[in-house]
Amino acid sequence: MAAEIKPKLGGETKMKTGLIWFNGHTVPQEEAKVSVLTHAMHYGTSVFEGIRAYETPKGPAVFRLSEHVERFFHSAKVMMFEMPFTPEQVSEGILSVIRENGYKSCYIRPLAWMGATSLGVNPLPNNPAEVMVAAWEWGTYLGDEAVRKGAKLITSSWARFPANVMPGKAKVGGNYVNSALARIEAQQAGADEALLLDKEGFVAEGSGENLFFFKGKVLYAIEHSVNLMGITRDSVMAVARDLGYEVREVRATRDQLYMADEMFMVGTAAEVTPVSYLDHRAIGKGTAGEHTLKLRVAYLEAAQGRNPKYDAWLTYVR
Repeated sequence: MAAEIKPKLGGETKMKTGLIWFNGHTVPQEEAKVSVLTHAMHYGTSVFEGIRAYETPKGPAVFRLSEHVERFFHSAKVMMFEMPFTPEQVSEGILSVIRENGYKSCYIRPLAWMGATSLGVNPLPNNPAEVMVAAWEWGTYLGDEAVRKGAKLITSSWARFPANVMPGKAKVGGNYVNSALARIEAQQAGADEALLLDKEGFVAEGSGENLFFFKGKVLYAIEHSVNLMGITRDSVMAVARDLGYEVREVRATRDQLYMADEMFMVGTAAEVTPVSYLDHRAIGKGTAGEHTLKLRVAYLEAAQGRNPKYDAWLTYVR
């Protein structure tokens, strides 16, 4: 039976960021200003990360901070940014934003961008990067209903770009025009999220999530191919193996997903979000899957400091 689809309107969250770490100094949001001639505004020359801090029994803790900061600097290297801060300084900036805003849990956005020193297409060599870290309180990415019932996806008409077109292994701001177009298309069609294929027609990822599916008790992770190297993906695979699931990485077509018993998306924002329908076709029973929800609970236990096995993934805010 096809899923009923109704148009969705509106954004995901209203951001109140409070204090921002801005080029090494903590300032109120309204004072964190950049020029309208900023290179990144005109050409998309920025890199960023999405990180979460969770409330734990020992206080707020950032989930896999070192891996996120490492990826942030790898993205900057791909873009040939001259970074004015070290990874250690950015890490401390992240912790200070959480500390000074008094957050127990939050979403964190580090961003580096090419400034306004020059506005030609080539920003080098006289345009050092600027850096900021903002954070805000943010709950379930697609809403609690998507977790309870499963999200509805459609395959986008926009394909994920190949590796010789854009650097998909880096979180570059300009890359996400592709994601934004796919997400807009999905929401205007009444779906929760978009599925993107690569240039050969294989499943790539969501607009901002990696994808998994179950067939029986075997968990299949979509191969990285042109996708971002997902830190949440890596975490979920580790947790799944610890729970006793066999995990295989595969290249899949979308009709393979139609035949799956369960399907879900993962990402820093999405965490572990079940998928109930794809292209008007029920995945399994058309509900949030049993194994998926078990994995979601185990993942959140790890992120929230409720399973000491994964304490090495947490950086506590002191």
